[in-house]
Amino acid sequence: MSIVIEFLLTFLLSWLLVRLVRKYAPKLGLIDIPNERSTHVNHTPRGAGIGFFLAAAIVLPCFHFDLMLQYIWTLLAIFMVFIVGVLDDHHDTSPKTKFIVLIIATIFLSFDGLIIDDVGSFFGIPVSFGWFAIPFTIFAVSGFTNALNLIDGLDGLAATISIVILGSFFIVGYQHHDTFMTALSLAFIAALAAFLLFNWHPASIFMGDSGSLTLGFIISVLAIKSLAYLPTVSVLFIAALPIFDTLIVMVRRKLRGRSAFSADRCHMHHIARHFFMEDTRKTVIFFGMLQAVYSITGLMQDKKMDEGYLLLLFLLNTALLYFVLGTMIKRQKRDC
Repeated sequence: MSIVIEFLLTFLLSWLLVRLVRKYAPKLGLIDIPNERSTHVNHTPRGAGIGFFLAAAIVLPCFHFDLMLQYIWTLLAIFMVFIVGVLDDHHDTSPKTKFIVLIIATIFLSFDGLIIDDVGSFFGIPVSFGWFAIPFTIFAVSGFTNALNLIDGLDGLAATISIVILGSFFIVGYQHHDTFMTALSLAFIAALAAFLLFNWHPASIFMGDSGSLTLGFIISVLAIKSLAYLPTVSVLFIAALPIFDTLIVMVRRKLRGRSAFSADRCHMHHIARHFFMEDTRKTVIFFGMLQAVYSITGLMQDKKMDEGYLLLLFLLNTALLYFVLGTMIKRQKRDC
């Protein structure tokens, strides 16, 4: 019963706080001005991440105070990423500043033992990073945090995909009696569910970097925690779409002789939205269902299995999506 109360309190508080942020966004300088890559045409409030993050941050200690103390470095790391996201929503923060904060935050995670070290066996060869574990963890966390930020390009898309991913980690935590995983994932599922009432197309407010950066980092934390229970590549499937999207656009840009970090309208959601006749809702529902399929695939794998064949399957899916999207780009005559 307490889990239902916890969910409802977080949902209601998130609804209230997001509504307040939306109301005062113009006075706070939290306005998203559309550009050539935007799918919206009106100036729209942003920074809803402030509302739904605070809702989770207020309710969680009320039910899990002792547990939160056990992961104090992790919570501090999450708070740091949230703050840099808020600053970016108010006045664009440089990529260098974000990266430095992510490096420090990831180092903080290691103080709580959240680090990627032993990643299993690939074709019978065990792989562990040893002294390279922290640099690799920084690379992985920064990469996924940025990936979720990049997929936040349609009304409701990042929130929907995040709910599916968080739901998967809730299942993992529940199955293995990991209260930290269940509490953290449930809190943000509830908070995002309330946010979606405002962000579903047509959105009246965007989550902003205060939301997408924080969510990306939190999902990274849960992914690292889940490595104790799942094969490493299973975690890639559970969080597949943001990873696929980032890998594909970066490879495509490099093959075209452009910077891997240049901006364009060639992400999955841009291409799919055109395929669905510019119907944002259908596009978001499609990606939500696709992410659910990948997440279920990840959840079905056994911890003791050889990672090599699962990695081949993941890479095969990446290649398949690359060619499918490439074909769609040609038909849509996009400059990608």
